[in-house]
Formats: sequence, C-alpha cells, structure tokens
Amino acid sequence: MNGAVITAPFLLRMPLLTINNTIKLNFMLRNISFFIVGLSLFSCNKIQNNKEEGLTIKIPSYFPQPTYKFINNPLKKATFEWGKKLFNDPSLSSDGTISCATCHAQTHAFADHNVPLSAGVNGAFGNRNTPPIFNMIWSKNFMWDGGINHLEIMSVAPLTNPVEMNESMENIVFKLNQSDTHKTACIKAFGTSEITDAHLLKALTIYMSMMVSSNSKYDKVLQKKSNFTLDEGIGYSLFLAKCNQCHTEPLFTNNSYENNGLDLVFNDLGRGKITENSEDNGKFKVPSLRNIMLTYPYMHDGRFWSIDQVLDHYDHGIVHSPTLSPTLSNGISLTTLEKSRLKAFLNTLTDQELIGNPIFF
Repeated sequence: MNGAVITAPFLLRMPLLTINNTIKLNFMLRNISFFIVGLSLFSCNKIQNNKEEGLTIKIPSYFPQPTYKFINNPLKKATFEWGKKLFNDPSLSSDGTISCATCHAQTHAFADHNVPLSAGVNGAFGNRNTPPIFNMIWSKNFMWDGGINHLEIMSVAPLTNPVEMNESMENIVFKLNQSDTHKTACIKAFGTSEITDAHLLKALTIYMSMMVSSNSKYDKVLQKKSNFTLDEGIGYSLFLAKCNQCHTEPLFTNNSYENNGLDLVFNDLGRGKITENSEDNGKFKVPSLRNIMLTYPYMHDGRFWSIDQVLDHYDHGIVHSPTLSPTLSNGISLTTLEKSRLKAFLNTLTDQELIGNPIFF
C-alpha cells in the first residue's frame, strides 16, 4: 500500500559482546538466560475479547497495550467474518481483479508474494513494496510514510489508489449494497442492511486486528516454552547490541521514521512528502522484523532480495546524506560469523501459527 495523506476526521466526524574466548561466551549466555527468565515471569497472556461473540485477541503481557482500543468498533465474530469476505473480494477494485488479499497473502505474513512492487488494476505498479499488515493495532500511523493516522481509515488508500484498486468509496458502497451476501453480513455485524463506508472500513479493521504475530520461537523462548540454540542465543545478543534501538522488541519496530542510507538523491521523499519538511526527506517507517524471512524483498522499494544483502548494506553500504539516521553514521560493523548468527536469530521471529491460522482461510 502506498502513502497518502488521510486523517481520522475524514471518516470518524547491551553494549556489543565480543566473543573471543570461552569465558566471555559463557558469561554472555548466562546474561541471555537471566534476561529471558526475567521476562518469562510476566508471560501470562492478557485477553481482549467479546466473550458473547466468541472472538478473542490474546496479547502476551510483555507486549505494550494496543493503540487501537475497539471503543466504537467492538470485537465481534460477525464483523470479523464480514471483514474476511471484504478482504478477499476482488469486486472492491474497479475492474474486479484485485482484492486486499491479492497483495497481502497469509503465507507471507500478509505481505505480497515476494515481489518488489505489487501489480494493481490493469497491471499498474506503484513505487513502494507492499508491507505486511500484522500487529497493526499497535501502530499510530500507517504506510511507509506514515501518511494515514488511524487504523479504521487505512484501507481507504489502497482501495482508491489508481495503481492499486483504483476505486472510489462511493462506488464500492454502491456495489456492496447491490449484494445480498454483503447486506446480510452487514446486518449481522452492524444491525442494518444499509451499507456505508464506515461499516466497510470498520469490518476490514476488525479482520486485520486479528492478525497478531506473537507466537514465534522467540515468543516461546520468552515464555519458557522453548530454548534458543547456541547460534540463535548469540544472534539475539548481537541483535540487542546492534539492531534493537530501531527494531525494538517485542514488536521489533519503534515506529519511527529513519533514513537508513539507501540513496543520496531521493526519487521518493518518503516521510518528507507528508510533512513537507526537508529534514524528513528519505525517511521511511522502521518495519517490524517479525516474520522477516517471509517478507522479502526488503526496503521500501524492495531493492534487496535477501537478508544477506540487507546486512551487507548496514555493514559497508551506507550512503551518507543530510538526513541519514545518526545511529548509522558509521554503519553497523558485522563479521561473517556475526551475520550468520544474526540470521539464526531472525529465523526465530517467524510465526508459523499466524501464517497457518485457519480463521483467516
């Protein structure tokens, strides 16, 4: 989904541990074990639910509280089920060929099918890689440039973008109101057969809200249900020392916007396009590293096909420009062995339960 400026009123009136010898290695692993045990003491799940509707979102207690509160859009099974129908319905696009699911596939953690740029109606392409859409209830802003500030209106951008689904909200609502299936679903979800854009967007929101990634091996280690291998544990320590400042656990993003040294001249201004502040040029939202092994190619334009290319970029490929993140001014030095161990840890962030959860089928 590409960036667009849409605001809520529109709709809703360890420093690095060098491993030189066995003594330092054992010390490091003891620190990791202590850290994990400490977190696991708080790993009982919180549950946000509507018991009468039989729909729950289980949130580990080491997660922050969600930003989205469901205040005017309660978690209901009927709303979820209609949201699923809408998410998979190509009639929401202007030519009836593209659905939300076309570019957000469950097998890829709700990112696209490992392509740099997604094809929209009539084979049109945008200029940004399609991001995954799990754990959205913890975000305040959306899209690579943060141009949308509310989860309930995020779907407006791909639905109306000319290179994505290329429709108007008015025509989508008109088409839905001609469908007995959708009208019946709306009655179950909202108590009315007269479908509005608010109904459509709230149903999509509930469906996407259930896309919570919190059951990877990493999570199971924190909950004392599994253990890191030696390489995974060392990779975790390296991650904490070199990556955690921006890709902050447990969500593995700090939701900031950074210029990570890709270009000197920006064909895409990123955050600067939204703020119209030159100090934001070339900055893009820090993506979550959860499920990172499923969501290649990487970066906002999909230029890197492998994690190896990404790690090489941070090690020796940083391009200096006026808005470069200060944390990357000297790059991130990584040996071949450190890269291998970082990848071992990143593999523990894959959430097989999310990509195989039958509720999304």
